[in-house]
Amino acid sequence: MKITFLGTGADTAYPLPFCLCNSCVKARELGGKNLRKRSSIVINTDLIVDLGPDIMASSFMHNISIADIRYWLQTHSHADHFDPAHLSTRIPEYAGVNTPRLELYASEATIYKMSEMLRGIGYISDLMNDKEQNRLNLQVNPIHTFQSVTFGSYTVTALTTNHDTSVESLLFTITEHGKSVFYGTDTDELPEETWVDLQKKKLVFDVVILDHTYGPNVNGGGHLNANNFEKHIKIMRDLSLIGDNTQIYATHISHEGNPIHSELEKYGSEHGYKIAYDGLVLTL
Repeated sequence: MKITFLGTGADTAYPLPFCLCNSCVKARELGGKNLRKRSSIVINTDLIVDLGPDIMASSFMHNISIADIRYWLQTHSHADHFDPAHLSTRIPEYAGVNTPRLELYASEATIYKMSEMLRGIGYISDLMNDKEQNRLNLQVNPIHTFQSVTFGSYTVTALTTNHDTSVESLLFTITEHGKSVFYGTDTDELPEETWVDLQKKKLVFDVVILDHTYGPNVNGGGHLNANNFEKHIKIMRDLSLIGDNTQIYATHISHEGNPIHSELEKYGSEHGYKIAYDGLVLTL
């Protein structure tokens, strides 16, 4: 299994467009790993998590073909995670050639919200409509909390989160050929039922990718800060979800309390985890 981070930033990216705080100024000056596009990952060459606004720029930069994607997991419908303009290019009017079949997995409430967003730009009005799915060459699969589905070489389980329950936001575990990944963004403190379900699955994750929107002692709500990130990792260890060889990465990083990459990397190292950056590739 190969994991490519297309983006590791929070909803406003990093640096923020109009911010002149010390971290944003330094990020612009230094560039490289300090520049974070909105969060998304690709697994191998055929599975993407979140069709966000920056995926095309990221795919150009990191040599990833979005045209090769066959499976699409959508955590929720917030604009930093779903850009309807990308999906609308699949309609015949855009003259795409040999557009491959794409399978979408998301909560029903997220799918309805995505449909609303698509109506706002025209062309598509209802992702649950069979005719419109055919126009997009898209198979839409509503997935429920704690449901496991198998497609291609993957088994995926959807987990509940405290982040925007109005659209039934999801986290995912993704397993392929005995390798397992926990992808946990966006989330505040995980609900008890999620911990219970994770224990039932008896997985020991090879990689944990977890929300780190805010830095130490910064509380913005709806997401984890560094302190709660560390708390969640400890719980995972206590529940034997993390082993000695598990790789732990922070993502969905905002300028709010999170310094430039090298400084945040030092902090993470002192607390037992790593900081993801755009273009990072993990091979399991």
